[in-house]
Amino acid sequence: MNMAEFACRSCGKTGPALVLSLGLSPLANSLLTKEELADPKAEEKFPLDLAFCEGCSLLQITETVPPEKMFREYLYFSSFSDTMVKHAETIATRLVSERALGKDSLVLEIASNDGYLLQHYAKQGVPVLGVEPARNVAKVAVEERGIRTITEFFGRELAETLVKDGQRADVIHANNVLAHVPDLNGVVAGIAIALKDDGVAVIEAPYAKELVDHREFDTIYHEHLCYFSLTALSHLMERHGLVVSDVERLPIHGGSLRIFVSKTKKRSAAVTKLLAEEAGGGVATLGPFADFAKRVEALKTELVEMLGDLKEKGARVAAYGAAAKGATLLNFLGIGKNTIDFVVDRSTHKQGRFMPGVHVPILAPSELLTRQPDVCLLLTWNFKDEILEQQSEYRAKGGKFIVPIPEVKLL
Repeated sequence: MNMAEFACRSCGKTGPALVLSLGLSPLANSLLTKEELADPKAEEKFPLDLAFCEGCSLLQITETVPPEKMFREYLYFSSFSDTMVKHAETIATRLVSERALGKDSLVLEIASNDGYLLQHYAKQGVPVLGVEPARNVAKVAVEERGIRTITEFFGRELAETLVKDGQRADVIHANNVLAHVPDLNGVVAGIAIALKDDGVAVIEAPYAKELVDHREFDTIYHEHLCYFSLTALSHLMERHGLVVSDVERLPIHGGSLRIFVSKTKKRSAAVTKLLAEEAGGGVATLGPFADFAKRVEALKTELVEMLGDLKEKGARVAAYGAAAKGATLLNFLGIGKNTIDFVVDRSTHKQGRFMPGVHVPILAPSELLTRQPDVCLLLTWNFKDEILEQQSEYRAKGGKFIVPIPEVKLL
């Protein structure tokens, strides 16, 4: 990608600064079947370069893979994570109370997945509508949880159709979805159209500052086109007549922002404070990214050496979590079947497949006890506490976990 020609996905300014290159990488959620392993054309690889726009402070990758290729059939089901379901229940219960939602309200979720969030509103008698482009995932939401779902990509056109049908939302949720859309302005314009004048959009996204501070390079993959600071989000919302009225920092996904967006002109003290922090040396400027690539390379060297030493000593190594971040980590580090015997994952939709690029088989978590590897590399480190608790028996029998980020640790 010629940086001089690349236009920012948010403000359109050309010539962003290259921050980190992870080389050619496969699509992180394209888990292969046995049949696809034998077909060299079944797995495409694309450049994975991270750049920073000095016009609006947006951190973004430069390659755009067509959404139809990545999202029509999807293997990530939110409900397989207890942490995510509980997280969703907490915010739903809170908003029902704070905004006095009831049978005459409407809660809309963009990229509603398998109904993990909207089910908590529906159980309280609040009408809901999911918008989920992945047909297989939307089917689960409808058939297993009774969530009314439109199987489509959300944007300006769909929002206008909803309004014509009399469906404007009191609450719009967009959890970890803005990062995935190539047409950022189209989605945010759609939010502005579909939101009632006194409504609120609740948007969550991994925080770019956490990515940089904690070397979370594995959260970079082709589905994640953008990595947001509050400054970048604020610029994006204001372009469409919306205001970030409040912000919260969350520990989930290695550190995230939750912003509350409305059509009012008021900002909370928390918003003003965090914007000032970012302007004063945070991720609103290029400076903090200067040594990011060097720090990532140092982590790569340390982790590869640790795993190499373990294998030389005869240790058997597995990995936990067939997540997208795991695919990025394994491919960037060049760690495959020669090092890792297998990966385990709770999702039955992933079991029996193979990790992209490195082709390590994916098995059920019970295999940790059956095979009792000496060490397990925790690819889904963002759910560390949940997984370590679930695997207490494996650990009690002597199994160890390597947590790779933000610091390499053996637990």
